[in-house]
Order: sequence, then C-alpha cells, then structure tokens
Amino acid sequence: MVEAQTWATRRMSNPRLESTAVDIPSTPPGDARVPAAGASSSPSVLTALIIASWYLSNIGVLLLNKYLLSYYGFRYPIFLTMLHMISCAVYSYIAIHGLEIVPRQYILSRRQFFKILGLSVIFCFSVVCGNTSLRYIPVSFNQAIGATTPFFTAIFAFLITFKRETAEVYLALIPVVFGIVLSSNSEPLFNLFGFLVCVGSTAGRALKSVVQGLLLTSEAEKLHSMNLLLYMAPMAALILLPVTLYVEGNVAAVTIEKVLGNAKAAVAAVVSVLIFRNPVTVMGMAGFSVTVMGVVLYSEAKKRSKVSAR
Repeated sequence: MVEAQTWATRRMSNPRLESTAVDIPSTPPGDARVPAAGASSSPSVLTALIIASWYLSNIGVLLLNKYLLSYYGFRYPIFLTMLHMISCAVYSYIAIHGLEIVPRQYILSRRQFFKILGLSVIFCFSVVCGNTSLRYIPVSFNQAIGATTPFFTAIFAFLITFKRETAEVYLALIPVVFGIVLSSNSEPLFNLFGFLVCVGSTAGRALKSVVQGLLLTSEAEKLHSMNLLLYMAPMAALILLPVTLYVEGNVAAVTIEKVLGNAKAAVAAVVSVLIFRNPVTVMGMAGFSVTVMGVVLYSEAKKRSKVSAR
C-alpha cells in the first residue's frame, strides 16, 4: 500500500508522466526481422537473365548468319534479312499481345506512320549490309567495324541537327578511327567489298538512332522500343520482298519449291486427322515431326553434295 501511494504521489508531482504515453512496439517475429533476401535479389536475377538472353540471342544469330552465308552456301542475304524481319514482327507481337511485357501503343497519325516507314528503310539498309558483310569478312572484323558506331553518330548528329560535342568527345573518337584503321591493315582476311558494306551497316545504324531521336521527339509520338519494332519489322519485310525477288533471282522459286515439297506430307496428315478423326498421340506427332525434319535435312545434304561434286 505504501509502495502504491508513493508511485501515485510521484505521478502527481511530475505532470509529464500524466500527459506522455510511451508506446513500446512489440517485438516482431524472427522471420519478419530478417530482410527478405529473395525480394531484393529477384530484380537483379531477372536483369542478369535478360542480359544473358540478349547476349546469347545476339551472338547466336550473328554466328548462325555467318555460317549460313559463308560456310553453308546460302547466298541470299536480302532474303535472310526479310526472314529476320518477319521473325521480329512475330516475336514482338507475342511479347506485347500474348505476354503483355509492355502495353500496346498505336500509330496516331499518318505523319507518324511515314516517320516509322522512313526508319524502316534505314533499318533495312543497315541489316542487309551487315548480313552481306558476313559473307566476305570474319565476325571479329565485322564487330570491330561495328564498334565505330559512336563516330558515325557524332558525324550525323552534327550534319543533321548541327549538334556540336565538346572537344573532349571529338578527341575520344580519334582512337576509335585509329583502331579500325589498324585492324583493317592487319586483317589477314580483308575484303574491300565486305569492309565497305560493313561500314555502310554501321553508318546506317548510327543514322537510324539520330533520325529516330529527331522524328519521334514529341510525347505523343514516342514509342517503346518493342512497339517501334512491332511496326518497323513488318514494314521492313514488305520493303525487302520486291528487292529480294529482283536482286536475288530465283530464291523465291527455290524456297517455295522446298517448302511446298516438304510441307505436303504434313498437310496431308493434318487433313486426314480432321476428316477421319483418327486418334493421334503426342509420341506419334513427335515422330512425324522428326521424320519431316529428317526429309528436310536429307534434301539439303543431297543438294550440297551435288554442288560439291561439280
């Protein structure tokens, strides 16, 4: 009792004890006190996976194009570029509409349409020149020339937009030019035509970046890179179709003949299943697909053996 009165007397003599309430937070459970390592590391892991996929796809396409054009005997770089554009259109459509990675953006005016069409023409020129160069020069030399893109970007930015860089920027471009001159002189497999078309590809890539920044500057006309590819790729494929028919001769006839011949069995099998309703297993479909693929490979091997025999 004395102890209780003493405490009450202390509270009445110190008004701060009456008006102040001290809230002591409850101790969180052990798992809540530990920071979520997965939540903090998941963006880093996703970024690493995206970068790895970008490297893998970019290098894979580059090496595959080199193999097709230089070693396999495929002599249609424009047609190959057209297939590249069709693939870009399909994959970007799936990424936007199917996977919904980015929201869909639409072309708002005829003026914006023609701006994208102009970029598609430059895009075609750059990719066609790049693929053509792979037929004549090594991949390493191709990539060394491609590293001079900042040099051409600075030139086009000055010629088109009159944008002047600082003296330090121009001085930093001197080693870029000197390095490519040194590489050209020391390249044992140097080819003048391959070198020129690769320079054209690099210049086209730089020109596209400058023109893109110039044309699509307003907020209403700005497009995400994936949406821009969705519109540019089909335009580029349509531009390249008459060019490949005119320049590369019988590529369409040869390709259509192969595709129709190899697809005939597949079409017949699908139609028979639809008409007669015969049951089909997954293993049977896989076996049929392997068979058709084997026929395609056999046809290609026979063709190459005839060419080498000549």
